[in-house]
Amino acid sequence: MPISTPPDLLPRLRRAWSHETGAKWREDNPACGQCSVTALVVQDVFGGEILTTRIGGAWHFYNQIDGSRFDLTESQFTVRFSYEDRKINRDEALADSSPSCYAALRRNLGLKRIIG
Repeated sequence: MPISTPPDLLPRLRRAWSHETGAKWREDNPACGQCSVTALVVQDVFGGEILTTRIGGAWHFYNQIDGSRFDLTESQFTVRFSYEDRKINRDEALADSSPSCYAALRRNLGLKRIIG
């Protein structure tokens, strides 16, 4: 299936997420702890901006592309929350994860060349 929108990428992400892409990953909640690396990869593929929202004591990362919000890891939460949509840069998102987790997600998705 062609990947033309961020939601099209979600089935591939679910298969690509692992402990290698985020230490908080769980089999029963595969999106857990994957938000920052996912936001980086979504920006690599589709452009746009990375946004963040404070949920409890942690930051949650997601994307805005052509004025639309895409949160491909929202399934990790069991509580409802309001989005703050604070714009951040790539370095801030990467600081929430690691270069090795980011590289692993790109590799697991078959994205060979690291952009940016």
